[in-house]
Amino acid sequence: MLNIGLLGAGRIGNVHARSITANADSRLVAVSDVNEASAQKLAQAYGAQARSSQDIIADKTIDAVLIATSTDTHSDLIEAATAAGKAVLCEKPVDLSLERARACQAAAAKHGQPVMIGFNRRFDPNFAALKAQFDAGAIGKGELLSITSFDPAPPPVAYVKVSGGLFRDMAIHDFDMACWLYGATPKAVTAVGTSIVDPEIGAAGDVDTAIITLHFADGRLAVIKNSRRAVYGYDQRIELLGATGLLQAGNVLENTVARITTDGAVSAKPEYFFLERYMRSYEAEWNAFVKAIQTNSSLPVTLDDGVNALAIAEAATQSAKTGQTVVI
Repeated sequence: MLNIGLLGAGRIGNVHARSITANADSRLVAVSDVNEASAQKLAQAYGAQARSSQDIIADKTIDAVLIATSTDTHSDLIEAATAAGKAVLCEKPVDLSLERARACQAAAAKHGQPVMIGFNRRFDPNFAALKAQFDAGAIGKGELLSITSFDPAPPPVAYVKVSGGLFRDMAIHDFDMACWLYGATPKAVTAVGTSIVDPEIGAAGDVDTAIITLHFADGRLAVIKNSRRAVYGYDQRIELLGATGLLQAGNVLENTVARITTDGAVSAKPEYFFLERYMRSYEAEWNAFVKAIQTNSSLPVTLDDGVNALAIAEAATQSAKTGQTVVI
């Protein structure tokens, strides 16, 4: 049984608390948050203690921490937790600064503790099934990957200003997905972005709509489409064209009922919010982390993966600003 400390009691912290307590091999024992009332509320809901992050990290009876705090604290907490001998699962991104993330990567490596970054979409059952078929040779060599990731509505501008921008905050999931599916990191990035959805997002220095092309050393391509507004729901799709066929993973719909008449066919919309769409993946992500720690086996997602995805995000940001393809 692993004793777990949860750092962060916000929306995503609540999701992780559920996953921790649902696993028979992990026990939530402590929760921290800058908002003490939030920490108290979440801790009481699961029979844990509300404590400071420093106390949780220093507690030798706690085996691992899950970091679900604001992004600007991730690197510091990863370093502190690994120095204290704890395993870590940290929400993405590692940091908003690639330089700081690389420093964290080097520091954590010295301590030798396992660090997993929360790219939960790898654990979505549909995407995982597509990956398994691709790896088994179902369509031969992959040649063209297309990833669609549209949010139902843009976040508040106040959030945009501290998010690091669309490429670091939103597209970073898709960068990791492309690297995971292809089993490689791209050599260059071409990105185009615009603020067509909300002019205030543009005024804040960000984009809300983007198309990114990842160029791989062997000639393979990946095209990522991002938008902050798809009024019909949370649109998440993958299409992978290979030498001998095509693999697709479509949206998860609100229900499976379809009405078909002489006028045409009507089905349900995609699930609306990311927590609905990816709740199962968060649980599977945590289960994979616990299994790896207990069996002393390789983590399915590493700190290196987190730094690589951030490097792509940095290159995409630069490409969108300059209009040039950027070599990583």
